[in-house]
Amino acid sequence: MVRGPASPSGISRQVRRVDVRGWLAASRLSGFTAIMLGLVVLGVFVLVPTVGTYVSQRQQIVALQQSVQVTKDQVADLQRQRERWNDPAYIMTQARSRLYYSKPGEVVYLVDDDLPSADIPRPQAPVSATVQTTHTDWMSQLVRSVTQSGIARSAVPAQK
Repeated sequence: MVRGPASPSGISRQVRRVDVRGWLAASRLSGFTAIMLGLVVLGVFVLVPTVGTYVSQRQQIVALQQSVQVTKDQVADLQRQRERWNDPAYIMTQARSRLYYSKPGEVVYLVDDDLPSADIPRPQAPVSATVQTTHTDWMSQLVRSVTQSGIARSAVPAQK
């Protein structure tokens, strides 16, 4: 054991040295160990592609199960719609609303533009067909804006 230099607090540090060459020379690799290590490496090379295939197939199965569930939901919705069409009252309401059918003796009134005038969308003003000139130089405005943003102390305006 070798003693190191004393630290400022007065306590000496002990440094322990290990001879690595001696440790490596003492460990020996037997034939059985080499064969087992080779079998483990071979097993890894054989199993990795198999595990990858298994994982990708499981992902495909999950995706297909979700697709089947979506299709089952669509089929159930279509069956509910078909059952509704078996009801004579539903057929009558659909014929009256979609095809404007009426019973004998009824007077049907169709109201166009039943929205209030405030809810009717206003047409937008047409875009000017003439070229207009600006009263400022855009290049000087760009340079001024860039320099002011570089000089600014904070990026967020002060709250009042």
